[in-house]
Amino acid sequence: MLPLRIALVLSVALVLTGCKKPDQPPIEPNYSRPLPPGELALRKLTDPADYPDFAAGFRNRARLEQAIRHSLDYLAAPSSQRYYPYGDVSHERAVRSLERFLEVLQEARSPEDLDGLICRDFEVYQSVGYDDMGSVFFTGYFTPIFQGRKKPDARFRYPLYAYPPDLAKDPDGRILGRKLPNGSYEPYATRRQIEEQGLLKGHEIAWLSDPFEAYVVTVQGSARLRLEDGTLWELGYAGNNGHEYTPVGYRLIDDGYIHENDLSLQTMIDFFRSHPDLINHYCWQNDRYVFFKETQGGPFGSIGVPVTHWRTIATDKEIFPRAGLAFLVTELPLEGNGQISIQPYSAFVCDQDTGGAIRAAGRCDLYMGVGPKAAHFAGRARSEGKLYYVFIKPELM
Repeated sequence: MLPLRIALVLSVALVLTGCKKPDQPPIEPNYSRPLPPGELALRKLTDPADYPDFAAGFRNRARLEQAIRHSLDYLAAPSSQRYYPYGDVSHERAVRSLERFLEVLQEARSPEDLDGLICRDFEVYQSVGYDDMGSVFFTGYFTPIFQGRKKPDARFRYPLYAYPPDLAKDPDGRILGRKLPNGSYEPYATRRQIEEQGLLKGHEIAWLSDPFEAYVVTVQGSARLRLEDGTLWELGYAGNNGHEYTPVGYRLIDDGYIHENDLSLQTMIDFFRSHPDLINHYCWQNDRYVFFKETQGGPFGSIGVPVTHWRTIATDKEIFPRAGLAFLVTELPLEGNGQISIQPYSAFVCDQDTGGAIRAAGRCDLYMGVGPKAAHFAGRARSEGKLYYVFIKPELM
């Protein structure tokens, strides 16, 4: 899993929805509201009038084929079959949907062609969202580039850790905890316990010069570290300690240090550089800790294939179909005329990742790339929208 894929700003969704009378108190959306046990996140749309306008996908498809082929690589592995059927979508249907969509991309000669071919050959499913009305909160995540070292020194003294040998997980990658001599499991150490007590001394994989940068890496779930000779060293996600993610951004807003409209990765970095004495106080409120391994050709998503910037999404893999082709309709920060502004955005993406804070049908995280520019986009991505999936009609298989 990449990033864990958790955007640092994902919890600033303090947007109010719906109409209310003047005397009604504000209602905060619960984007992480869980579905009833056993329910899936997608609902088939039976009326084509409810379909989104897929024409936007014709103009905006750079790197889409690459992402689809990564999904097909995943589905080619026998292990992927255990996650299907997903509702009425068989493993064979999931594969054929991606194959047919690649053909459609070659056949379509205009935005209208693309929309028509999809409506003709595919069934459309929509996320029920957090409110059972399709409302999904979109955020962004990225891969940071920081200065780092493979060995500590006086400056580089804040560690990242490799996956600990006493942390057990099941074949699906779910964290079980620390295995006890009697065969049972206990919750693994929290972030604070790991860092304050030095529980994983000897299992360090890399060292950074800034404690909050080290924290950022354990939230994003991957990084590229610039070594002393100028080369970039790639670290990828190896697992986590099994605890729930608590966003630091929320705490800073609650305590009045940062206004909700100003929250971004950069404002948090600036804040903690000015208040280094508060780093542990806030970061230790997030019990989740991510472990790393050396990788090449990544970063990789939770299904084990490379993520593609602006083409990979992270969702809750307990309720969404792995490697599926999706279509998002929302607003995102986009660049134009040398400036970045929030604009309407619709595009096809592939569901290839998950994240510690990406839970339930009302959350979706879009991978935005590597480095400072991607960080700037990801830090400003926080909007409601709709999320759809397309699967080939069974009679066309």
